[in-house]
Amino acid sequence: MDDLAGWELGVQLLLASRTLFDELHRRLAEAGRIQLRPAHGFLFQSLGAGATASEVGERLGITKQAARMMLSELERLGYVVRGDDPSDGRRRPARLTARGFDALRATEEILDDIKREIASVSGAADLQQGMRLLQVIQNLYEPGPLRPVW
Repeated sequence: MDDLAGWELGVQLLLASRTLFDELHRRLAEAGRIQLRPAHGFLFQSLGAGATASEVGERLGITKQAARMMLSELERLGYVVRGDDPSDGRRRPARLTARGFDALRATEEILDDIKREIASVSGAADLQQGMRLLQVIQNLYEPGPLRPVW
């Protein structure tokens, strides 16, 4: 392992992440959710109990305009709905619809399947060790926002 260059860690992590999300979205498309992209999943996670475009942009590290465009697209597709805030008429928080929650459940099921597939090849102990290593990296350095990049 000492003969590996430091840059290879970053490249391997990026490739693994991209491979995982590509497989997730291949399976989501297979299940009829062809229009969903990784950026949408990050947005779903950023909504919480409801969030405005400004709040989504801040949480994802993107502009308010980019967040607004993504929310509009997801609203058109039926995954989110924007409503009114009774305490502030200027706020239009977005929330997941039943279809949005269904997509989240499907994503969780697919990722659970992928995790089992990885464990069947690597062994459960190696998978757990890999997960611990990823947690060490996150705890060692200050993580930034999850930016939707593709």
